[in-house]
Amino acid sequence: MTTPTNHELQDLLDNNKRWAADTETREPGFFSRLLKQQTPQYLWIGCADSRVPANELVDLLPGELFVHRNVANVVVHSDLNALSVMQFAVDHLKVKHIIVVGHSNCGGVKAALYDLRVGLVENWIRHVQDVRHMHSEWLYTVPEPQRVDALCELNVLEQARNACHTTVVQDAWGRGQEVVVHGWVYGLHNGLLEDLALTAGKAEDVDPAYRRALANVKRRYAPQD
Repeated sequence: MTTPTNHELQDLLDNNKRWAADTETREPGFFSRLLKQQTPQYLWIGCADSRVPANELVDLLPGELFVHRNVANVVVHSDLNALSVMQFAVDHLKVKHIIVVGHSNCGGVKAALYDLRVGLVENWIRHVQDVRHMHSEWLYTVPEPQRVDALCELNVLEQARNACHTTVVQDAWGRGQEVVVHGWVYGLHNGLLEDLALTAGKAEDVDPAYRRALANVKRRYAPQD
């Protein structure tokens, strides 16, 4: 891999100028309005993979989608970064939807599945290895070429369920605030998002939604006769 030169970085700045000019031409006053308010309805919790640009995938402009990303779209109760983003989104921005989004052929999930040595991030993806261990009996019945994507989807379900169990979401539901948690997966091979049908808008929805979504994943990856 070559190191970016000053010329290549200037290309990025030039691209930004063209983007800003094009945006202002299409929507005069866009940046002035954006400066005054931020009213997204959605919080996207996704993978840091550069091939999964949140706003572009759902065709939303800046200001319309609040985004948090990390390796393998993990939501854990010890991650104050993710929890702070969630609390700001729910308590202050009043987002109505939290969408946990994984993607096919995820490098972090692949490393967790195969115990690959990838440095410091190994400590982070141990959360994904926990998902692997939890579902190992079923996971290793999945044909090997499909196993990474199967674990990607299992990981979405577990992280979405974790999001439901955070104090941020539980407190919002407790005070009657409208917040719905979703689990989606993005296909790198076709550019399409798929709803994994883990959708919960109140505490009593979580376990039934999780069980239905898990059953759907298992049916989809069942070995074909």
